[in-house]
Amino acid sequence: MQKYILQRVGASLLTLFVVITLTFFMMRAIPGGPFTDERAIPSYVLEKMMTRYGLNDPIYIQYGRYLWNVLKFDLGPSYRYEGMTVNEIIASSFPTSCMVGSIALIISLLIGIPAGIISALNRGKWQDRLAIILATLGITIPNFVIATALVYFFAYKYGLVTVGFWEGWSTAILPAITLAGYPTAFISRLTRSGMLEVMQQDYIRTAYSKGLRERTVVYIHALKNAIIPVITYLGPLTAGILTGSFVVEQVFGIPGLGTFFVTSITNRDYTTIMGVTIFYSALLVFLNLVVDICLVFVDARIKLK
Repeated sequence: MQKYILQRVGASLLTLFVVITLTFFMMRAIPGGPFTDERAIPSYVLEKMMTRYGLNDPIYIQYGRYLWNVLKFDLGPSYRYEGMTVNEIIASSFPTSCMVGSIALIISLLIGIPAGIISALNRGKWQDRLAIILATLGITIPNFVIATALVYFFAYKYGLVTVGFWEGWSTAILPAITLAGYPTAFISRLTRSGMLEVMQQDYIRTAYSKGLRERTVVYIHALKNAIIPVITYLGPLTAGILTGSFVVEQVFGIPGLGTFFVTSITNRDYTTIMGVTIFYSALLVFLNLVVDICLVFVDARIKLK
């Protein structure tokens, strides 16, 4: 087990190194600079700003300095948000995205898994057809359409909630439901496919032949193996849903990480773009590592090498 974990950790660190390197050099390859603006900046002012942030140094020196700072968990200052570092931006915005994402993740699991089980156990019946239709709609309808519809009905037409500003839990429900649309549908499809496959296995027939109740067969014997594809999907799903969605955050006025990320792209804020990208990648790699370790305990077919 220790060797397996060390191999996965090594692969994760290598992945992060590649992400950091590619992100750094791709940002430097983009035409323009962090201080490029519609209004012309006097050359002497621009020169001072470039010198202040070390952007006049050779590229290999900039890369080495940035890599060393990242190793110290220092993502540098923001070029556009005066007086703020990238660490502070992430620390202030990620909890908001995390709150909304956590609610969305819980909704996705609580609805998606039972829906997939019910659909599989009633294959070809109206429950199955209804679940397939709803899952297809959840996968195909974009987030911004769901967000707009929720805002129209619950905020504009019926006045049940307020949108456009952030007040914590009271304003997190609608964006969480919006974010949960796609993953709920996808988890439902994964669970249904897994259950249909598992229910055809010999050990399930043996369990039924022993007179076990259907609930025992489904939840004790079948679900453990049927849920493996869902567990595999949880890594990238959790990373994506916790970091938020720019469209959803814009529609509902949520000051989350997604909003800062896209704004930094518009403003050519190199350090913020790279910092948020590295943070997202690190979160994704870490969660995938956790999923790999969890699968060892869930799926006996995985061999530790």
